[in-house]
Amino acid sequence: MDGSTSAGAGQATDPAGPTGRLATWLAGLDLGAVPDRVVDRAKHVTLDGITCALVGAQLPWSQRAVDIVTALESGSATLIGCGMQTSPTAAALLNGTFIQGFELDDFHPLAPLHSASVVLPVLFACAEHRGGISGAELLRGAVAGYEVGPRVGLALHGAQMLSRGWHSGAVFGTHAAAAAAGALLRLDAAGFEDALGLAATQSGGLMAAQYEAMSKRMHHGFAARAGLNAAFLAAGGYTGIKRVYERDYGGFLSTFGEGHDPDASQVADALGERWETERIAIKPYAAMGGLIGPIDAMLALRERRPVRAEAVERIEVWLNHASYHHGGWQAQRPLTEIGAQMNLAYAVSVAAIDGAALVAQFAGSRIAQDDVWALVPKVEAHHEPDYDQRGPDGRGRSRMRIAFTDGTVEEIEINGPRGGLRRPLSNAEIVEKYRALAGLVVDAERRDAIEAAVLGIETLADARDLVALLASPVGSALT
Repeated sequence: MDGSTSAGAGQATDPAGPTGRLATWLAGLDLGAVPDRVVDRAKHVTLDGITCALVGAQLPWSQRAVDIVTALESGSATLIGCGMQTSPTAAALLNGTFIQGFELDDFHPLAPLHSASVVLPVLFACAEHRGGISGAELLRGAVAGYEVGPRVGLALHGAQMLSRGWHSGAVFGTHAAAAAAGALLRLDAAGFEDALGLAATQSGGLMAAQYEAMSKRMHHGFAARAGLNAAFLAAGGYTGIKRVYERDYGGFLSTFGEGHDPDASQVADALGERWETERIAIKPYAAMGGLIGPIDAMLALRERRPVRAEAVERIEVWLNHASYHHGGWQAQRPLTEIGAQMNLAYAVSVAAIDGAALVAQFAGSRIAQDDVWALVPKVEAHHEPDYDQRGPDGRGRSRMRIAFTDGTVEEIEINGPRGGLRRPLSNAEIVEKYRALAGLVVDAERRDAIEAAVLGIETLADARDLVALLASPVGSALT
């Protein structure tokens, strides 16, 4: 079935309301009307997501998840980099887990969300399950998902959700996934309204998972699976919550935003005029987004003089509220890989010593070494309230001050992290990241074939040709 069977005779319940406006826009989304620069950026965001999936597929925690989930479900949907297949919903869960597997994936600076990890898994699963989906259709679905997730997040004031303890991307991600899958299923406005309502009622995710739980890696996969289910249910005529963003009792915004003045107008604000796809940040490091600026700061100060534990008295870092609560907690040994990637003190300490913050710096063997732990206790995190008062311009700032034992001081302020709104990675830099990281786990011929397929995706007659390039087992990034 397609979206024409959804309740509502093809139209949203209230076409003028926030939910109705978003659903109507999604139903009418035409790739030809999307500016070329946005289409090109969507391709590069997609390439970055695939980079992360290839690196994440054979990680130990990813493979444990594969063993458990595939014992429960089987089917013909591809697991990236595994040479295995499972059900479409399990593939969405696991491929999302791979993309989020090593904190290398994109994030939205204003509405924290890892877009590729919720959008790409549903597109691949849907394309394989349905068949006959062109590369251009897949790209249209990607744009739909990349646009929806951040807008839902902005309605909940973005990073405020992290400060309150929610894993924000898992809360916003079900909506992005449903929009992406719904685009491939050609839902009408009524179908999209149902899909968004079905997705919203499945949102969730607790940020305490960042300390030691493997489940943090899987949160966006849960959201992808929920969004895929939501879209297919809506396509089959199963109804969801109507006007889900504006309901006063039990609505998405009224419930998740209770007491925090959510703004429903953000859900459909400037659709087709402001493109959130262009505001998706691409990470240069394997750490959570709030640590990118402090890592930048440390690498810059390290260029001025060596930062050795025995020469350092104290390292102080000032952050916005969300980043402070997300990453400013005290690290203790033993520290898991996920904990290291979420923790300010570890991230800046290993960057100081190694001059890098990529895969090798967050491997378990590196985390366990004594040299970095000689520096970690000397790092102090502080909340800088002024950053929160400056709106989007301030939240990306961070400041670092290093006091050395000889009495000298080095200080720097980062006006937005590398890869973020002020200093975005260029498309060429995204390709460089892909080639460097994919080269760790696949041979050059396969690496180049995947790159060509993604960057020329609109020429693919069948999107399954791209999925086929991703299917064979990859190597381990940690060996």
